[in-house]
Amino acid sequence: MAFDAMFLKSITQEISENAESGRIMKIHQPFPHELILYIRKNRENKRLLISAHPSYARLQWTSDIPQNPAEPPMFCMLLRKHLEGAIIQNIKQIPNERILIFEILSKDDIGEKRYLDLYIEIMGRHSNITLVDREKETIIDCIKHLSPAQNSYRTLLPGVPYKLPPTGDKKDPFEVTREDFESESFDLDANLSKQLVGKFAGFSPLLAGEIELRYREMGDLFQAFSSVLAETNRFLGKNASPIEFTRAGKSDYYFMPLTSVSDSQTFSSLSALLDHFYSGKARRDRVHQMGHDLERMLSTEKAKNDLKLKKLEQTLEDSEKADRYRIMGELLTSNLHLVKKGMKDVTVQNFYEEELPDIVIPLDIQLSPSQNAQRYFTRYQKLRNSVSHVNEQIKQTNEENAYLDEILSQLETAEPEDVEEIRQELAEEGYLRLKKVKQSKKKNAAPKLDKYRSSTGLSILVGKNNKQNEYLTNKLARNQELWFHVKDLPGSHVVIQSTDPDETSIKEAAMIAAFYSKARLSGSVPVDATLVKNVKKPNGSKPGYVIYDNQTTYFTTPDEDTVLKLREV
Repeated sequence: MAFDAMFLKSITQEISENAESGRIMKIHQPFPHELILYIRKNRENKRLLISAHPSYARLQWTSDIPQNPAEPPMFCMLLRKHLEGAIIQNIKQIPNERILIFEILSKDDIGEKRYLDLYIEIMGRHSNITLVDREKETIIDCIKHLSPAQNSYRTLLPGVPYKLPPTGDKKDPFEVTREDFESESFDLDANLSKQLVGKFAGFSPLLAGEIELRYREMGDLFQAFSSVLAETNRFLGKNASPIEFTRAGKSDYYFMPLTSVSDSQTFSSLSALLDHFYSGKARRDRVHQMGHDLERMLSTEKAKNDLKLKKLEQTLEDSEKADRYRIMGELLTSNLHLVKKGMKDVTVQNFYEEELPDIVIPLDIQLSPSQNAQRYFTRYQKLRNSVSHVNEQIKQTNEENAYLDEILSQLETAEPEDVEEIRQELAEEGYLRLKKVKQSKKKNAAPKLDKYRSSTGLSILVGKNNKQNEYLTNKLARNQELWFHVKDLPGSHVVIQSTDPDETSIKEAAMIAAFYSKARLSGSVPVDATLVKNVKKPNGSKPGYVIYDNQTTYFTTPDEDTVLKLREV
């Protein structure tokens, strides 16, 4: 992982500068694996994100302000009890490990000093955040519990003595001499990166891969090893040169330049790098956590509709045989004298065809000749009458599938706070039932829209779900303002708040509309633009559905960085 022990060593210096001797003012736990500590130092408040997420574990200053749950989780309330108002005295890293310790001075219930340690373990799916009573060396609580049944070596439960994770017998790379290094047995023709990770503490495959690459160029493994460690020390803390890059189709990052990377984006700080790298990934994961039940329900409904469409299309196919049933009925009526009750079938001439071929007509042995004829006429009439009904059902089912696709598309680009509005809409449409919860907002409060500012200073509003789209287009936007929507695909409604927008703002609004649509990963996306007065919602249509005319179509390629730079925080 890119967030290895060396990266932690570097970002620890960045965090310590504004956290050591700072006071913890507030604590939030917006998501199950994440904490945000509001730390005040030198009359300045900063937000420290601590994540124990199995895929996105990290530690950083953040500019993000996620929405908090209506009721704080138990771990958050416990931390508030013990840490709000406390002073962070010292921050230290377990050498060459992805473990950080916040040494904290707090007060107990009667105002006496109490010393606590907050252990932050950045270890992939084993990541954790644990509050420890320093004097007793016991766990007060942790964000993830680990019972003896799950791990016999290390139990993480309240009241249990805290034990560090096992470190193994790896060597400290910063204390290794050439003699020590050369005493190690390396297979120079095998995977050197894997061998380095196995022998030295704090090495990630990314850093070890950098050493291996330099060895292939230098021809001296220890020299390559030493040069990378020297640069590691040089780029710590304030001297960090954070980069984000793409290699083998995957995005990654590090705190210093790598010779194995030719094209990279640099950032002003490690926290700015992490905010940029994880913003989309963490948002999608949060939305998935909050809306996985919606995604499952929508996919199930769509699968039901797909099956229904197959049956309806089969009924239409059967209806094409209606004339055959009519002909059989008429042939039977003309040849009743040939039919006796109890016959399984009868062969007659088909006088509807020029060559008068014989045709075998199946019969129901329980029915009389005239009843058999009537049975074919009834089938004919039933199929004829079903055609219009089936066509209407197919139309309605296709419309519903389009609606479900639109909701699924909205979940892909939604912010966590948008999910509840989508859930409310689905409840209103009868797809699910909502549990009764305390409403902190007014029932008729206006939806909150995303706001953007074009390069030329014009305000651009974006609806991220149907409630927001309808509010923006039908209530907030003015008739002479320009409205945008991706052509023929699910997507957001976008409006420039100006009656005379410039060309740059129009192009940027079109890109935003393309980005918040099902075509966000495509190139040259067609986006329609028209005046708001030309946009209409048909009576009885699904939420968010509109029709429009007099449009101009723009072609744009969505670029996430460009769109996010225009967004107003």
